[in-house]
Amino acid sequence: MSVKCAICDGSAILKRPKTGDALCKECFYYAFEEEVHKTIIDAGLFTRGETVAIGASGGKDSTVLAYVMKVLNDRYDYGLDLVLLSVDEGITGYRDDSLETVKRNQMQYDLPLKIVSYEELYGWTMDAIVQQIGLKNNCTFCGVFRRQALDRGAIMLKVNKIVTGHESDYCMSALSVSVLRGDIGRLRRCTAITTGAEGSLPRCKPFKYTYEKEIVIDTAVIKVAISVLKDNVKILFPVKLFLVVIITHYYIIHSGESLSVKTSVKMPVQGNCERCGYISSNPICKACVLLEGLNRGLPRLGIGKTHKERRKIEELNKDENPTRPDQTGASNGSAATSIQAPIKAFESLSLDRRKPDVSKLDF
Repeated sequence: MSVKCAICDGSAILKRPKTGDALCKECFYYAFEEEVHKTIIDAGLFTRGETVAIGASGGKDSTVLAYVMKVLNDRYDYGLDLVLLSVDEGITGYRDDSLETVKRNQMQYDLPLKIVSYEELYGWTMDAIVQQIGLKNNCTFCGVFRRQALDRGAIMLKVNKIVTGHESDYCMSALSVSVLRGDIGRLRRCTAITTGAEGSLPRCKPFKYTYEKEIVIDTAVIKVAISVLKDNVKILFPVKLFLVVIITHYYIIHSGESLSVKTSVKMPVQGNCERCGYISSNPICKACVLLEGLNRGLPRLGIGKTHKERRKIEELNKDENPTRPDQTGASNGSAATSIQAPIKAFESLSLDRRKPDVSKLDF
């Protein structure tokens, strides 16, 4: 005897992890999309007329995010101009496949697509970086460069906001790690649905209250062709186990939202990098430090504590230009020129609130 859907009395095909309800395909779609819509409305994430870049990696989270944003924008007339934005790290055999997925999403959802690459922005691919640094610390380079590359691409598109597919599992794990590390500066940002609101390019997380298991189910039921889910996905999960996980999710995220820091505690001051102008709490941002090391043939220069990195750079600059030791980074070598070359291209760029002319983009 088939189990009936808890909403429409049709034949159920899955039990929803978040509530334990047996649902049919259409009702699961509707419940999933309506909860994301409620999150967007309650948080006031968007304003009509804004241009929003969807961070698209080709994975399950960003693929479902692009689909849901497209559906809700049409269903509720948000009045948003949606653009897909991808970053090509230059990882042979990995990013090639996921970018093909993003290109298929572009055709399926009829959205413009812009791809920016590490080689275009920094003059390095991740494959080349791995040859220099090895396999132990390469993730440091990839994470720092990817975050900045996404913002650089958004500036090129002149968008108002970026949306990413970070879900509740990510918020929970990021908050837990920050607590264990005693990182006061990141505690508030971990569970914030919008970060960078004080700057010119906010980032939003419409999936903040969405569970990763439901994104996996949504991907499997929609049958989106993505390389991440090549194997068969089991739809029916042990509901009792997930109910315990869901309660844990709720309390951890709620505790992060309720955290407050005493006014006497010194918080990191957000500023701008002296070299590239990117947001940074240090005089020189992490990306510029890492790039400095790569171009000088010292790839481990940016690996370690921040104050040690600054000291190493200052010592190197003094050795190369002893007559003017006060100018950090002003060397006569070709390395300094190669550092500034990809950066100067963005110095004249600024956010424009008007709709970008996407017809001129290289899709």
